[in-house]
Amino acid sequence: MTRSTHSPLKSLDQKLQAIASDPTNRSFILADAKDPDMGLGIAAPGPRWPAHPGQSTWRSMPEFLEIIRQIVRQGLVDLMLMSPSVNEKLAIDEQLFEGSAVTPAARANDTTDIWCGNSGSYTQQPSLAFRTTSIDHIQYGRMLQHPCEASPATNLGLYSITFNNDAARDREALIEYRRFREEAESKGFRHFLEVFAPNALEGRQLADIGRYVNDSIVRTLAGVTRAGRPVFLKIPYFGPAAMEELAAYDPSLVIGILGGSSGTTRDAFQMLHDARRHGARAALFGRKINHAEDQLAFIEQLRMLADGQIDPIDAVERYHDHLQKHRIPPKRSLEEDLQATSR
Repeated sequence: MTRSTHSPLKSLDQKLQAIASDPTNRSFILADAKDPDMGLGIAAPGPRWPAHPGQSTWRSMPEFLEIIRQIVRQGLVDLMLMSPSVNEKLAIDEQLFEGSAVTPAARANDTTDIWCGNSGSYTQQPSLAFRTTSIDHIQYGRMLQHPCEASPATNLGLYSITFNNDAARDREALIEYRRFREEAESKGFRHFLEVFAPNALEGRQLADIGRYVNDSIVRTLAGVTRAGRPVFLKIPYFGPAAMEELAAYDPSLVIGILGGSSGTTRDAFQMLHDARRHGARAALFGRKINHAEDQLAFIEQLRMLADGQIDPIDAVERYHDHLQKHRIPPKRSLEEDLQATSR
């Protein structure tokens, strides 16, 4: 299937171009990380809310797909990250992103430390490099035997690394990343790079985790020329000092934060606000969005925060006003949800 080459420029690309031309530009990238099926198993679609007796605790995959469709049609996120199988259904088969300002992306690797379903203990073991999918499968849904003239439905992927201060394992992770970059460059495939905090140091303790992750990123990218560099980063938010350190080192780096666990609504909104203030240019939230009582309304507040239009307390209050107006029971009272519990 040949796709149009005249699709409108995606908001992600507009913002990346604006930041590249002027590092002081305040454009902020907002992404929904709807790829939990790569790690969480049955719980991946998130909990049903409100819960009803006799129903499964967790949403079904068809329900999960419908929520993604609604968020893409809403058009407030710049990027929708999915697993390759979900990407095939929505981006390739349904062409959901045709004519949309939202960019589709797929998780390009699945290191063992994201295998965090309830039935295993992989997260406590040192991360090992692994890739289920291929770039061809993300782009076209199949392995190509010959070059394809059709434009790929999806041409952006997330590649993830977890460094554990272990020379042998970290070297292997970097070898796999180099192989991925070489394949990506040969196929004109873009990626963004996720670097997690160490998940299993096993006695190799570090005095400053944020500094260690920053140093690892800088050292890794120093050997990567422009053709293979990630278009932006996705890292945990380690606080103001670590964010400012990395942002000041290279203003051309587009630094994004990941959301982590759900927490209170204030936790999510405050994290985005604080990270933006100290140098982040992107936020990629998964569970914080997926576990919200009303995902579309939650994203509305995130978008206004990302654009500097409201502050975190206003956002929580506006969100609860929406829940009350639409008779959606909140998981916490307004007073509880205004608490910042993860700072």
